[in-house]
Amino acid sequence: MAQKNNHLVIMAGGVGSRFWPMSTPDCPKQFIDVLGVGRSLLQLTLDRFAGICNPENVWVVTNKKYADIVRRQLPEVPAENVLCEPCRRNTAPCICYVSWRIKAKDPKANVVVTPSDHVVMNTQEFRRVVEQCMKFTGETDAIITLGMKPTRPETGYGYIQADLSTSSPRNKEIFRVDSFREKPDHATALQYIRNKSYFWNAGIFIWSVSTIVNAFRMYSPAINKVFENLLPIYGTPQEQEEIDKRFPQCENISVDYAIMEKAEEIFVCPADFGWSDLGTWGSLMMQTKRDLYGNSIIGENVYLFDTHNCIVHTQNQQRVVVQGLDGYIIAEQDGKLLICKLAEEQRIKQFSGEE
Repeated sequence: MAQKNNHLVIMAGGVGSRFWPMSTPDCPKQFIDVLGVGRSLLQLTLDRFAGICNPENVWVVTNKKYADIVRRQLPEVPAENVLCEPCRRNTAPCICYVSWRIKAKDPKANVVVTPSDHVVMNTQEFRRVVEQCMKFTGETDAIITLGMKPTRPETGYGYIQADLSTSSPRNKEIFRVDSFREKPDHATALQYIRNKSYFWNAGIFIWSVSTIVNAFRMYSPAINKVFENLLPIYGTPQEQEEIDKRFPQCENISVDYAIMEKAEEIFVCPADFGWSDLGTWGSLMMQTKRDLYGNSIIGENVYLFDTHNCIVHTQNQQRVVVQGLDGYIIAEQDGKLLICKLAEEQRIKQFSGEE
């Protein structure tokens, strides 16, 4: 049974359209059934927290134009728990806003914050890790970030360097953070994974609500002042009007820069539960089942001949036949068809018309 003070924050305001033609600026990837399992990435995010947080303690922060999609896809989440940003200001204002909103309702809240567009393959291990971290933050003033054990010299992720010499006396799987590192070049990424003390930064944070608002007071007072001053009107009809007015005044800054790189009681829990941020068609391919020829197929009635190392995502077609391709993306949605070399997928925005 979930602890009554456990709260979940899902950040769902991104506008990424990297999975064109499925995702577009009007319906980004977090709202799409990318994996072909009948659930969007947003819905899968909520699913994996089953037993950790009760639905009434789930909060979703999103852009105003996506609020209806969120409420439609997550009907179990109270409508008033869907918080609407009037504009994009990165993760620090988003997290500060929802933290004060939660504190107004539950001053003893213990909070886990997660992106909405990632995938986790081993949900049982994921729940175990999150539960032990929430126990840790419920008993201390610590901030915990989850560090993914790297499987390759990835240049698309930030890294966390852990002090593995001594674990926390309270939990042998939790270590102090030495430093946060920006996305590296390939040579530096190779050094990181050989070092064994570097982990991918998954952007999943765990803390008590009192700890995080105190951190904002100390390290980001200008942003904090905006949302602490709104305490008297949270949960009232005036809330959205004031948020629309004051949110754009906030600095555009990530919580990593605003808080994580400055705070002292920062810990990392290295974990391995099949995590990916699904930032590319190639990363989606790595997370799905492939046939003997390296092909990933999402959809029915797909027939491949002399085809290798391709990903085919065509859920709405009566029949798809592919012959003679190697290393391609084939995707269709609403009359839009993509056929592109996997090695050239960074050019998708250029020729999709979605820039």
